[in-house]
Amino acid sequence: MAVLIGFLYFAVRMGTPLLFATTGEILSERVGNLNLGVEGMMAVGAICGYCFGCYTDSVLVAMAASFLSAALCAQIYSLLTVNFQTNQTVTGLALTIFGVGVYLFIGRMLTNSGTFPVLSDHPHLQWIVADNGIPFLRDIPYLGRLLFSYNIFVYIGIAIAIVCWIIVLRTKFGLKIRAVGDNPAAADAVGVRVNLMKHLNVVIGGGICGLGGCYMAFVTNGGAWNESWINGMGWISVALVIFANWNPLKAIFGSFFFGMFNVLLAWKGNLADAYPTLLGWLTAIPNEFYQLLPFLITALVLAIESARKRKNSAEPGYLSVNYYREER
Repeated sequence: MAVLIGFLYFAVRMGTPLLFATTGEILSERVGNLNLGVEGMMAVGAICGYCFGCYTDSVLVAMAASFLSAALCAQIYSLLTVNFQTNQTVTGLALTIFGVGVYLFIGRMLTNSGTFPVLSDHPHLQWIVADNGIPFLRDIPYLGRLLFSYNIFVYIGIAIAIVCWIIVLRTKFGLKIRAVGDNPAAADAVGVRVNLMKHLNVVIGGGICGLGGCYMAFVTNGGAWNESWINGMGWISVALVIFANWNPLKAIFGSFFFGMFNVLLAWKGNLADAYPTLLGWLTAIPNEFYQLLPFLITALVLAIESARKRKNSAEPGYLSVNYYREER
């Protein structure tokens, strides 16, 4: 049981950046904007949040810097696609290239100059982003580690997803969001400010994606610089939006489910030893397959969803379609 709890615990930790990115992308897609720049926004949020956080020794500054820098990138995308009617797919891909480029430029520049901040030099910040959990509750056998032993980012990510679910699916404001994504002309006809709603959701969604990058910098990579902090998490998140059926609440479970595939390589030996009859075959599979597995599952999700349309699909009717008010 301890091995299984440990596996699920690390799956949650690995799935948390996916939760941030998926929730942010859901907000963007709910108003009809398919933003494929998630990887770039996470990269910018990672490097800006980490550097500002270390320079100020403050996790709040780190999160603010991550949110604002990624939101600025999302604003560029929003301006181009909403106001100038550029192709959403091409613009999103360009944003990914731009964001990853900024991340690499800043990281390499600070590394080459010997000024890249080291997390271990900031014990206060290092303690805050560590898995300290919730006092007393974390000591509950089994459930304590599985539910109450995480770092602050995990609980913030879950809280953001729940709040977004309430706003999008349970409020009048959320009805306007869904109306803009499903039929912007009809929403415009009843007085909804379509462009404003698009800008607002795309920018806030981009900022939330940036928080996922901040998590990758501080928690997943521990501040150790390399050129693949994000490592494809943004692309997986785009597929997770479909897997979660554009529902932030379902994104919580979907993100942690995909997190299991990301930690399977490190835990396959422990799982095989603990459950030899059931899972002994895990060790016979090459390591390269486990590295491929998250992206393979992502491709399968996209292929399956493109081959069939769910009756209860919540996909916005005008997803990736620019709205020309003159044609209303």
